[in-house]
Amino acid sequence: MPDVPPTPASPPPELTPAYTHKQILRVVTGIMLCILLASLDQTVIIPAVPAIAGDLNAFGHLSWIVTAYLLTSTAGTPIIGKLSDIYGRRALLLPSLALFIVASMGCGFAQTLPQLIVARAMQGLGGAGLFAMAQASIADVVAPRERGRYQAYMASMWGVSSIAGPVLGGWVTDQFSWRWIFWVNLPVGLVAMVMCSRALKLIRHQRRKAQIDWLGAGLVVAGVTSWLLLLSWGGTEYPWTSAPILGLGGAGLLLLAMLMRHEGRAIDPILPPRLFRNGTFLAGVGIAFFTSLGLFGVTFLLPLFFQLLRGVDASTSGLLVMPYMGSNVVGAMLAGHMARRMGRVRLVLVLGLSGCSLAFIGLTAMTGDTSLWLVLPLSFLLGVGTGMTMPTVMMQVQNAAESGDVGAATGSLLFLRSMGGAFGSTVVGSLLAMRFSAGLAEAGVTQAVDLGALRRGPEAMAALGGLGIDRAHAALTQGFHLGFGVCTVLTVVALLIALRMTDLPLRSSAVPKDIGH
Repeated sequence: MPDVPPTPASPPPELTPAYTHKQILRVVTGIMLCILLASLDQTVIIPAVPAIAGDLNAFGHLSWIVTAYLLTSTAGTPIIGKLSDIYGRRALLLPSLALFIVASMGCGFAQTLPQLIVARAMQGLGGAGLFAMAQASIADVVAPRERGRYQAYMASMWGVSSIAGPVLGGWVTDQFSWRWIFWVNLPVGLVAMVMCSRALKLIRHQRRKAQIDWLGAGLVVAGVTSWLLLLSWGGTEYPWTSAPILGLGGAGLLLLAMLMRHEGRAIDPILPPRLFRNGTFLAGVGIAFFTSLGLFGVTFLLPLFFQLLRGVDASTSGLLVMPYMGSNVVGAMLAGHMARRMGRVRLVLVLGLSGCSLAFIGLTAMTGDTSLWLVLPLSFLLGVGTGMTMPTVMMQVQNAAESGDVGAATGSLLFLRSMGGAFGSTVVGSLLAMRFSAGLAEAGVTQAVDLGALRRGPEAMAALGGLGIDRAHAALTQGFHLGFGVCTVLTVVALLIALRMTDLPLRSSAVPKDIGH
């Protein structure tokens, strides 16, 4: 699809100053704390969920602790990104930080599950601002060609939160209380607010007159809510073919159609249609969506593989996943160096996605008897490919957008990446369970079998009613083969998009001299 020049909506590039390395580091240091806060809060809560359930007597609706955050953070990302194009990054980041801090206090002091859910929803909205403004602020001060020098810092925060979050959450919950995993956000958030307030003053923004697209924002929120509730409730609260689930799916499609129609007519839309007429931007968000489908799927599958097929405990599975998580930083550093040297990113994306595809093919063939000396290198390769792909596609999307649309472009990509992740983890989880049940049925097992029983060693024999744990493992192996296979196909789709993507040269200035591409 050819690129269509977007409508200029920005101040002339000569009004935007060049930033020194020292100034850029001031901005990067502040937003690194924002990324750490928002990403850590998604992982640190996982081991604390049982303690929260016991304390609040709320075992029946625990999924809402995660769902509430996911709903508001996903829906809020494109809206906050667009508003920051109008009012400036600092004007949106500081209120987002304040909301995140206040919501964290609310989570820590919550006495009932509804109170905690409301506070988590507010926290998700603040987290959306942290993610979107962090990425957009980097685009404001660092030219796309030079951005690779700094993206390793950003990737390191993801790596730290992915590895340290569950460990820290479990330790704090055991030693103190689950409430402290929220209260610890207060001092870190206040430090981030002071640092970002000073650093983001460096970013000059010429506020432009605009009419806020409240109807578009409402349609985005309603549509995201429908789809995420479908994913959260489908197969758990309600059967996939039940009226509530089908109704949510239909409502999501209707709201999406209404949003597309409205955005084409809006004066200043939340999701500018001109962005989606830009072939490079469209390819970038497509790569992000399909890659997220696969990568969030493997984030769900890999720990379960170690626990269910290899029989290790949760702590050990966390250690075995570390090569995948940690090698993301290696991939990001490698991609940044290559992009800076070549001035283009298509080859970086092709290499990263090729590595992911090869790793997925290897993981698809794994069984419980596969040597760790093969599994762990495959995990490492997958992590390197991920690190090369995700920051680079963000760089390309921001490079393809005009300066006045950087916030909207960033928010759109993060929005579609989050939706891809939600779909990916849900789809592979459902496929794993379905193939497991089908495999047992083919073996003549008609009773329901608890997957968790397989983690309890000899006790599982009794849980299976004497039918044999080998049959259950065989059926479960088939489920993992299917799940990893689907991740492979999704990643190959992203690779094909990258191969056909227009390879725009990376700008050497933060603001393009020629806004149309």
